[in-house]
Amino acid sequence: MKRTLLILVAAGGSAALLLGALGFQYIGGLPPCDLCIWQRWPHLAAVILGAAALALPGRALPLLGAGAALTTSGVGLYHTGVERGWWEGPTTCTSGPVGGLSPDQLLEQILAAPLVRCDEVAWDLLGLSMASWNAIAALALALVWLAASRAAR
Repeated sequence: MKRTLLILVAAGGSAALLLGALGFQYIGGLPPCDLCIWQRWPHLAAVILGAAALALPGRALPLLGAGAALTTSGVGLYHTGVERGWWEGPTTCTSGPVGGLSPDQLLEQILAAPLVRCDEVAWDLLGLSMASWNAIAALALALVWLAASRAAR
């Protein structure tokens, strides 16, 4: 019973975060950048693993759920670093330097720039971006997944 409840909390948490992200996108009008999309896939995997773990006994599926949660947390931390300028993000969603470019090269860079950049914070709460909040929440969910795996013994 404890394992089932923990799995429901963990998978439900990922489902809630995924629905929240979709709400920000479709209701709030905040389109996601590439790194935002990358953070969504592990949440979807965690929801699917949760459904499977409810149907099948054992520790393996909750451990995989923890892995999915840790993956999205890691991408969220990476995204946070990109947003804060700690490191460069993927060239597909951040701006490059403009110094030393010819006008034609600069125009080409501008026209090739993505509509939504990964290095700009679209929304924050208490000084933390959505990527930061996702990293924190997903880390907490990973702990719940690990508790579910332990409860399966």
